[in-house]
Amino acid sequence: MLNDSSDLIKLARMRMPFGKYKGWLLIDLPEPYVVWFSKKGFPPGNIGDMLKSVYEIKLNGLEYLFEPLR
Repeated sequence: MLNDSSDLIKLARMRMPFGKYKGWLLIDLPEPYVVWFSKKGFPPGNIGDMLKSVYEIKLNGLEYLFEPLR
């Protein structure tokens, strides 16, 4: 998950590598799509960890953390 500020920066710059929203920044994914992953199961590996972080950020209303990174 997010251990320091560099992880937050990586998350802010990571793009979705597959699916309907391929090419979108993870932080810009629609909340219902991220919630869908939480119910279906996040993919394995780094992308899954990043999507879990996005889910937690959106769930807790912390999207404002990304504004300075845009």
